[in-house]
Amino acid sequence: MDLENTIMELLVHAGSARSHAMMALQHARRGDFPAAEQAMGESRQAVSHAHGMQTELIGLDEGCGKIPVNLITVHAQDHLMNAMVIQDLAVDMIELYRRLPPAPATAVDALQASHC
Repeated sequence: MDLENTIMELLVHAGSARSHAMMALQHARRGDFPAAEQAMGESRQAVSHAHGMQTELIGLDEGCGKIPVNLITVHAQDHLMNAMVIQDLAVDMIELYRRLPPAPATAVDALQASHC
């Protein structure tokens, strides 16, 4: 296993998971719940992949410090934990958006839509 590539891949998947969860919130805010659910599914897949890689690294380390801890390793771990927290919050927020009446489109929505 190439440790550096594994850590970078973990970082990429964690970042993707976060981005998909944030996109799910944008879809829910606009009332597009099927798109929100699809984005959350993609987020879950990315976290699952990243979490599997994290588990593999932990297993290789065996709690003995066999895996060197450097800034990029900590950064990847931080991204994964943030993605998981954002997912948890997004699930609850999407449910709250379902219970609210549809909101009118805003200038912020138009600006965000133009960047997608």
